[in-house]
Amino acid sequence: MRISAHMVCSAVRDDIVSGVFPPGARLTEELLARRYGVSRVPVREALRTLESEGFVVSRRHAGACVAQPTEQEAADLLDIRALLEPLGTARAARRRTEAQLRVLRGLVRLGLQRAESGRLSDLGALEDWYHETLARASGSPSLAALLTQLRRKINWVYAAEPPLRAVAVWREHGAVVDAVARGDAERARALASEHVERSVAVRREQRPVAARDGRRRGPVRRTKHTVNAPCDNS
Repeated sequence: MRISAHMVCSAVRDDIVSGVFPPGARLTEELLARRYGVSRVPVREALRTLESEGFVVSRRHAGACVAQPTEQEAADLLDIRALLEPLGTARAARRRTEAQLRVLRGLVRLGLQRAESGRLSDLGALEDWYHETLARASGSPSLAALLTQLRRKINWVYAAEPPLRAVAVWREHGAVVDAVARGDAERARALASEHVERSVAVRREQRPVAARDGRRRGPVRRTKHTVNAPCDNS
């Protein structure tokens, strides 16, 4: 079975976001091809895509490396989220399908159950699924892609939000979905804006993890194919 550049791109992106490849680490085509069991061609294509997304940079004399966003760049991501997420939510209220609404309601129900029972390890995946479904419900593929990419980058740059807000977050999601279900675009926009403001306030109290001179939260998982050599910034 041929592994596509898209699949390789997703795998490398996931490893960057999770900290397998920390900020500043070199990403050589040879070792990435060996790690994912592919030729260098899809790796090369994947690295070009990740560079366009801002996860990877090309350094002179060093090749491709994991990007090291500045604290200003990290702060900009939060500002962009505050602008785009309410817009996407308002459009979802006008354009969502019944199937998308059922998924959103089911995710809110599961998220609340997990949060109230303290099963917090499940919430990250449910959050991603919720936000990606809500973004797709906007009916705008371009906006949905921007919102999904933005969320990935924020999850990479910042540590996870404190779990103390988990129940409140899912109740806020529930209120947003209720407004979307009623087709009330202005109410959906307002609730999404309030939710983002609370989330952004929490994030702004944190120093961006991926901007701390290449240090990540927790230990970096090491594998025999992980590249730990730093990039040459010259």
